[in-house]
Amino acid sequence: MKQFILFSITLLLVLGLSCGNKEGNVIRIGLIIPITGDVKTFGESVRNSVILAVSEANAKGGVNGKLIKIISADDKNDPTEAANAGSKLINQDKVKFVIGSVASKSSIPLSEICQESKVVMITPTSTNPKVTVRDDGTRKDYVFRACFIDPFQGTVAAKFAVEYLKAKRAAVLYDKSNDYSTGLADFFKDNFTKNGGVISIFESYGKDDVDFSALLTKVRADKPDILFLPDYYTKVGLITKQARALGITAKFLGGDGWDSPEMTKIAGDAINGGYFTNHYSPQDPRPEVQEWVSKYQAKYGQKPDALGTLGYDATNLLIEAMRAAGTEKPEAVRDALVKMSNFPTVSGNITFDAFGNPVKSAVILEYQNGEQRYVTQVQP
Repeated sequence: MKQFILFSITLLLVLGLSCGNKEGNVIRIGLIIPITGDVKTFGESVRNSVILAVSEANAKGGVNGKLIKIISADDKNDPTEAANAGSKLINQDKVKFVIGSVASKSSIPLSEICQESKVVMITPTSTNPKVTVRDDGTRKDYVFRACFIDPFQGTVAAKFAVEYLKAKRAAVLYDKSNDYSTGLADFFKDNFTKNGGVISIFESYGKDDVDFSALLTKVRADKPDILFLPDYYTKVGLITKQARALGITAKFLGGDGWDSPEMTKIAGDAINGGYFTNHYSPQDPRPEVQEWVSKYQAKYGQKPDALGTLGYDATNLLIEAMRAAGTEKPEAVRDALVKMSNFPTVSGNITFDAFGNPVKSAVILEYQNGEQRYVTQVQP
């Protein structure tokens, strides 16, 4: 029996089109996200935003005279589940476009399947370079992303640590089984040392670990200025809480995996004063950001996080490429994405580089009193 949960979200609004719209007159897009598992809030945010973007497009008549149907699968944040879901959506449901997944470890195997099948894939949130590039350095030309990549995120975090936080010594703890975590750890390490800092501890843990006292005892003895934690909120919340309980006073720093309303529920007050790199902030005064925050909050009763925002951006990028191509042929839509220049999205104007990665800015956020506070924006 298949291990993944497959369910269909049909978003067929009748504004301007017949209620009797036939299945052949719709554009089917696969959505692969974690709705269960350790980062389910990420999947929920992306799903909400994709639904909102598709609803808006269908309300305006769809794309090229057709409405959009989303066929969604739960990958549980597991690489095998993601690969199975991709194969099912492509071979049985005949989708030609895939949005997903959330985590790099799931998006990497999914990208191989989409590339081989010549299905256009755009991940909203997977930041590991391997998503769009093969091990030999060649481009997966049917694969794109809406988020910046880990080398940039690691560079931003390291520069912020040295120049803003005046850090000279850093400890790094990361999940050795997680492509996102290991990649970001390595990029931070390289750039922190290039900026004159010293990485005094560089240690890994397992994906199922919940007791970090042994590693944190080493950190406490080392007394670093920064404890860099490139992982998701589920692990970071536990680590920061245990670190403060042991008396560690280092400032916490991490990546976009920290962005979840669950973070403060897990970490409590321990996360206050912690900084992380992210793709956008709801406090950004730009009109397009405030309009997005207002309509998401009106529909779902909460402010959109960065994961949801990137889901909205990824969907709109794909829809715009279909319109620009004037067809749903994957090759033509791929070419339209490549040609996009300075396309406006909530998280910033996007132009894709030679590897399907957007060139755009990053922001630094800080947790204060259980809330995220916008600190600064960093240009590429």
